[in-house]
Amino acid sequence: MRILVVSTPVGPLGSGRGGGVELTATALVAGLLGRGHQVTVLAPEGSQLAVACAGARLWCVAGEFQPSCQHQEQNDQIVIPADGVLAHLWRRALAEQAGFEVILNLAYDWLPLWLTPHTQTPLAHLVSMGSVGKAIDSQIAEISRLCPEHLAFHTASQAADFDLAQPPRLVGNGFDLTRYNFVAKPLQQLGWAGRIAPEKGLEDGAWVAAQLGLPLHVWGYREDGAYADAVEASVPPGTICWRGFLATELLQAELGRCLLLLNTPKWNEAFGNVLVEAMACGVPVAAYARGGPAELVQEGLNGALCPHDDRQALVAAARRAMAVDRASCRAWVEQHASQAAFAARIEAWLEGLACRD
Repeated sequence: MRILVVSTPVGPLGSGRGGGVELTATALVAGLLGRGHQVTVLAPEGSQLAVACAGARLWCVAGEFQPSCQHQEQNDQIVIPADGVLAHLWRRALAEQAGFEVILNLAYDWLPLWLTPHTQTPLAHLVSMGSVGKAIDSQIAEISRLCPEHLAFHTASQAADFDLAQPPRLVGNGFDLTRYNFVAKPLQQLGWAGRIAPEKGLEDGAWVAAQLGLPLHVWGYREDGAYADAVEASVPPGTICWRGFLATELLQAELGRCLLLLNTPKWNEAFGNVLVEAMACGVPVAAYARGGPAELVQEGLNGALCPHDDRQALVAAARRAMAVDRASCRAWVEQHASQAAFAARIEAWLEGLACRD
């Protein structure tokens, strides 16, 4: 197939502003290229494709970045900047649609969802988040009634956030495991990774690290500097070691040295990419049982779970997770989250959609 992949408008690919969508885009594009498809990626100006995606064509458009839906309240109105890159992305996608069998949208935004029944080329949506606002919820519910085959979700927990007319298509996620090195003997340090923003709950991870008397290495794009400063001030000096936003090769090399990864979301994560990245390096995970992570973490096999927002329970989960066999973490990822398996699931979905339409 000739596939047009439209990226997130919140920032350029490779910048870290797109969070987990960037990692998903890389695995998806590389996997589809490996299965013989022709892939074009449409993304904001300044984007760069990973080396694994070198066979894809990259189209970039300029414009003001779209505000992230993650920071909106349930009743907020949809806002699109006057010179917004979101509108420019979809103007280009519509102009070029005749050259493709299918368009795959990775952005969690109202505009591409609304366009679904109005395009000539089938428009598919890999929904990247759970519910954050009624406006987008209503669009997803409408698509589920009118053309449910155009929607796919990462996990059942994520899909359960929405009013769907029929059981959802679940595709999980995938990773190029050749990029992750197994580390059998870790250092005496904990890890935490994600955008540095309140909904990620870094303050809970820092508190747990302080209780355990271990340093917490933190990786991720610093989206909210004031929040980061407040978290650091809440724990003893030296508890947090800021490592910044790193490309996959550098991140996995550092993350693999951790005793475990703490995962502390304050909202319903759709999947939990960094959990799988950690497991691929042999790092067990202690996580709140909320959203996608509750489906990924298997107690005693690749980590430990506890009730969400319960810091004391997370301390106990961390101690259990540190006893997990690191080899079993890697084995779980190889069985459930390889890039090849993910690409095959996406291919089956898109081929069925292209043939149907």
